Amino acid sequence: MALGFFQSLIQKFTGRPVDWDELEEALIRSDLGVPMTQRILKELQAREEKMTAESVVTVAREEILKVLPRDTLALRPLATKTKVILVVGVNGTGKTTSTAKLAAFLKSKGHSVLLAAADTFRAAAIEQLGVWAERVGCGIVQGQYNGDPAAICYDAYQRAERENIEFLICDTAGRLHTKTNLMGELAKVKRILTRADPAAPHETLLVVDATTGGNALRQAKEFHEATGLTGVIVTKLDGSGKGGVVIAIQNETGIPTRFIGTGEKLEDLAFFESRVFVEKML
Repeated sequence: MALGFFQSLIQKFTGRPVDWDELEEALIRSDLGVPMTQRILKELQAREEKMTAESVVTVAREEILKVLPRDTLALRPLATKTKVILVVGVNGTGKTTSTAKLAAFLKSKGHSVLLAAADTFRAAAIEQLGVWAERVGCGIVQGQYNGDPAAICYDAYQRAERENIEFLICDTAGRLHTKTNLMGELAKVKRILTRADPAAPHETLLVVDATTGGNALRQAKEFHEATGLTGVIVTKLDGSGKGGVVIAIQNETGIPTRFIGTGEKLEDLAFFESRVFVEKML
């Protein structure tokens, strides 16, 4: 979706009448989701003028921009205490790498950052985050494998407060959104953090892989129900052509995309900007 989707619509329907069934299929296959697809089709059908490839794209762009927030909510430090960011997601989405990229992003803005290696289950996860922390130039709190993730996050918060660190980013273990016991573990992490600060975690960001399409939407719904998400980081937008999931998640859950990953390098993370995103579709 993200790269050339609108152009593909123009190519598909230029020089011939718009086929509604074909258009509906194209919109759904782009990962916009059924509700967003129906919204676009309803608006198109309500217009009196003859439908052309260009008018289809114009209406799609207008409706998508109505759904996406105009401005991205920035990550700003708190005035007197550490802001805690909990990073969650299923395995294989690029969660740990996104945690490191987020740390690098905040460091580049002049903020102090501490990482918590709360993924105590995946082999080499602690070492992986340790390598990233060294590259970013920030501290890290590590525990033992099969240790208690909630205890690690709590200890990390205590250190962050002692050292007046602005942001604590907790990298949690990847977990299937359908596993009740694992989702319950995230609830424990949040509960333990509230002992240090009743408002913590202040941000809970879900990392989703754009190439998984509709599954990313299901993950967003399940994690939001279990943890109360404040935003999404969408990875693998650099060549997936599947950016439609950004719109589907916003439209069906109300959860905004806060950051997008566009590559493997440490600096390949950017604030999500809706108008820039929609422009790149075309």
